[in-house]
Amino acid sequence: MSSLALYRRYRPESFAEVIGQEHVTDPLQQALRNNRVNHAYLFSGPRGCGKTTSARILARCLNCEQGPTPTPCGECQSCRDLARNGPGSIDVIEIDAASHGGVDDARDLREKAFFGPASSRYKIYIIDEAHMVTPAGFNALLKVVEEPPEHLKFIFATTEPEKVIGTIRSRTHHYPFRLVPPGTLRSYLADVCGRENSPVEDGVLPLVVRAGAGSVRDSMSVMDQLLAGAGDDGVTYAMATSLLGYTDGSLLDSIIDAFAAGDGAAAFEVVERVIEGGNDPRRFVADLLERLRDLVILAAVPDAGEKGLIDAPADVVERMQAQASVFGAAELSRAADLVNDGLTEMRGATSPRLQVELICARVLLPAAYDDERSLQARLDRLERGASAAAAASFAAPPASAAPMGYVPGPEAHVPQAHAPVAPAGPDAARAAVR
Repeated sequence: MSSLALYRRYRPESFAEVIGQEHVTDPLQQALRNNRVNHAYLFSGPRGCGKTTSARILARCLNCEQGPTPTPCGECQSCRDLARNGPGSIDVIEIDAASHGGVDDARDLREKAFFGPASSRYKIYIIDEAHMVTPAGFNALLKVVEEPPEHLKFIFATTEPEKVIGTIRSRTHHYPFRLVPPGTLRSYLADVCGRENSPVEDGVLPLVVRAGAGSVRDSMSVMDQLLAGAGDDGVTYAMATSLLGYTDGSLLDSIIDAFAAGDGAAAFEVVERVIEGGNDPRRFVADLLERLRDLVILAAVPDAGEKGLIDAPADVVERMQAQASVFGAAELSRAADLVNDGLTEMRGATSPRLQVELICARVLLPAAYDDERSLQARLDRLERGASAAAAASFAAPPASAAPMGYVPGPEAHVPQAHAPVAPAGPDAARAAVR
């Protein structure tokens, strides 16, 4: 087994392997087909979404012997040098602007840039963390970026494009990268786990995707950690929740059931289990808010799981559908608002357990508030109670039912209601006038 990190072992070597960035990779490949390559590019976007990897792939496409081409051959010397495990090319220079962003570094780059490439078609500078270049450094680069020699290309990669001075940005083709959608990332992680021959339980990949927050590199790092600690049975859900710090689904089910039943004892018992289990109270509240969000969506869109609005295994979605059907829409919305407010108040709290218990108390006692949300929540509870009572009355037979086929005979007498006799006297007269 290779000692390389998972995200390095599976780093893409062509634009076709880059996931979730088709809005960038497709135009770049078309520009290469049309041989309309600019001299400077700016790749921006969140961390770990493929900016530097795409810059290396672009350099590979430009210097391939068959190129410029959207699909590097992978066999020529340049392609082998720039491959995933290749030694690198002297004509493709990567610079970390976080440590080489000063004016002296920029002047040194400018002087060396005019020398032609040693063995490739282009000399390519990939400047990572470009927002760390100082204004003086950018100004020193301005002339060479504005009017470079034919053999020179620049690729700037940054998470903060607004910090790249406007005179540099205006000379580049700007491609904004995005966070990878959860469904795409989950499929990719499943494929990687298959290649690693590591079984993964249902429910683990959604946790990894959530921890990675749309970043491929962060998600791969989390997955690498789980695979490294997996036993013979692979990565289990219990192991993932414990290692990543997420709340176990059974605790969330218990607290939601307690809210639905209005059972304060059960709710506070769950809080006790959270604290005694060593779980982070703030994480528990954040996970509870996530669960309430799913229930709100399921209440509004019953087939949200099939439409991809909820990222969870089928059995979990089915369980949440049952939970959502117990609440009213106003109850769920109010509970989510209260939990969200409580999560904000927990920032810097000296007693997180107390905050969690107060959140539970607020959710359980809608009558303690006079706002519209609480009124709607009380109405939802009354309607639910009335529905349950009606269902119970329909299920039970009447106490004194007449025997089947009974027909009342002439001797049956039905008393007629008589109007009450009005009292006589002056009082009656005054009542009649009224």
